[in-house]
Amino acid sequence: MSIKLRLTILSFLQFFIWGAWLITIGAYWFQTKQWSGAQFGAIFSTMGIASIFMPSLMGIVADKWVNAEKLYGVLHICGGITLLTIPLVTDPGMFFWVILLNMIFYMPTLALSIAVSYSALKSQGLDVVKDYPPIRVWGTVGFIAAMWTVTFLGFEKSANQFYVAAGAALLLGFYSFTLPACPPPSQGASSRSLVDALGLKSFALLRDRKLATFFVFALLLGAALQLTNAYGDTFLHDFDKVPAYRDTLSVKHPAFIMSISQISETLFILAIPFFLRRFGIKQVMLFSMIAWVLRFGLLAYSNPADGLWMIIMSCIVYGMAFDFFNISGSLFVETQTQPSIRASAQGLFMMMTNGFGAVMGSSISGLVIQNYFTDAAGNKDWHGIWLAFAAYALVIAVLFVFIFKHKHDPLKAENDYPEPVFAAEQA
Repeated sequence: MSIKLRLTILSFLQFFIWGAWLITIGAYWFQTKQWSGAQFGAIFSTMGIASIFMPSLMGIVADKWVNAEKLYGVLHICGGITLLTIPLVTDPGMFFWVILLNMIFYMPTLALSIAVSYSALKSQGLDVVKDYPPIRVWGTVGFIAAMWTVTFLGFEKSANQFYVAAGAALLLGFYSFTLPACPPPSQGASSRSLVDALGLKSFALLRDRKLATFFVFALLLGAALQLTNAYGDTFLHDFDKVPAYRDTLSVKHPAFIMSISQISETLFILAIPFFLRRFGIKQVMLFSMIAWVLRFGLLAYSNPADGLWMIIMSCIVYGMAFDFFNISGSLFVETQTQPSIRASAQGLFMMMTNGFGAVMGSSISGLVIQNYFTDAAGNKDWHGIWLAFAAYALVIAVLFVFIFKHKHDPLKAENDYPEPVFAAEQA
């Protein structure tokens, strides 16, 4: 089996686990358990809380002491066991802690999957920027496959969604031990400072003005991503209160409609090397911010009937909004850091986006929605909510243009970001 195919399986299962419950957990919480909406916001903060420290911590462990593929496998096995216990929880307070424990195991695997994949590709003499995007596409396919599995088996409101995720996690955990060795690059190296000895050298990247600015905007865009995850599915479910929309496809199977976003990702991932070579990281991230403005703006004026096309278009632009920030950002970090700290640097990038960004996005947005866009009866002004989110993304884009300083070098980009290899060429 070729290394590309082996990493494709890894990528597929990595995101299948997440897709099996992330979008549909709200239906389980509200429809099946009928727990309070005030407590639900804390559930989405768990991934942010875990991402603040776990990706960087596990990145340090992988850089200093333990093979990354082995650490990756252990984390998924522990996560799978935790997922199996979620259906047993009968108290919303305990539910938060169990989900948090699962996120503690899962969130660092996002960065470790990149480090393991990059290491395996390089060991075979392959180019990560050229060969990784077509592999990462299958992660998005896995997320879509999980969403479709859950929604069409009728598991959206059922605890079975967690059993599906647990099975995939355990399978990936054991599978990872068969992957090529990814030994700690800093193992045995002499440390010249306390920072080096503790494996915290990646945090020194924040001393570089350009990289520090990049990480700050990664945090701000991470908050925008959290807004979509937390409220997209709930937005469509709310149309169930309107008789004219109750029987529409997007209201009956919101997870299916939302999966268009992931389908769009598969196309934009493959376009990343071209855009990075042609425009550079600053322009590509600016495209992402503009796409976020369009994403939220389209949702503000949409509905499941004659406005369904706007929902679909918002899902399509989501592919650019997510990929041009998330995937391009990881590639930028890869090309800007030394080999000895790259796993830690990827963990730092993940901490800023899915950590601080996610916590900020979930906490602040919850307060804003509750205080300014929710009436006494508990009904939400979704038009105002989405326009407020669009304004947030627009402000970030304007600030980014003037603050982030990065000069694109087309000649260097030809080497850093070569022509993409499409999925059909992987064999």
